[in-house]
Amino acid sequence: MLECGGIDVFYEDLQALWGVSLTVNEGEIVALIGSNGAGKSTILRTIAGLSKPSKGEIMFQGTPLSKKTAYQIVDLGIALVPEGRRLFSGMTVLENLELGAFNSRARKDRQSTIKWVYEIFPLLEERKDHLAATLSGGQQQMLAIGRALMSRPKLLLLDEPSLGLAPLIVEMIFDVIEQINKRGVSVLLVEQNAHAALERADRAYIIESGRVAGHDTGQNMLQHEHVKSAYLGGV
Repeated sequence: MLECGGIDVFYEDLQALWGVSLTVNEGEIVALIGSNGAGKSTILRTIAGLSKPSKGEIMFQGTPLSKKTAYQIVDLGIALVPEGRRLFSGMTVLENLELGAFNSRARKDRQSTIKWVYEIFPLLEERKDHLAATLSGGQQQMLAIGRALMSRPKLLLLDEPSLGLAPLIVEMIFDVIEQINKRGVSVLLVEQNAHAALERADRAYIIESGRVAGHDTGQNMLQHEHVKSAYLGGV
């Protein structure tokens, strides 16, 4: 479904990614783990068209993405839930959701999609007329994921979905990710909570200093000594 082949990415004269290659197959949950500043978010931003590779190519279902704009990439079926949620705080929950269905492919199915989002997040239907700014952190994360789902993605990119959330909400968010995946949406997940991500991931990549430093199944990664010592607190 998705293939990144040897991509380099720069921020002006600072190189952020070095020859990154990874794949996401249809129906998979794939996790990216690594320390802060390792380049994980840059990978997601580049796939979503917000940064451009200076070398290498990203293919999505056979279509090269390097010359596509961000909105064209959304049209193809890729949606990003950015770190920090980036909601329109002065707009209502419903208005935020409706903005997610701006592309032509999603617009015609907007009503059925919003019913699906409300099935996943019943609280969003209860709060649909509330301003996004009035929601708790966990509720805002629900809304950010719901807004991305409104675009009818085939691949969902999630950047630190559990950041700053209480443990019970984190568990709920990961359950929702699994539920979305079972509905046929592939997931590429960046997550500091490495244990929770690896427990649910089909496969995972270790990203260190802008490079892929390892790759295996999620379950095997949980047993790797380097992963355990560096990212799982030695457990």
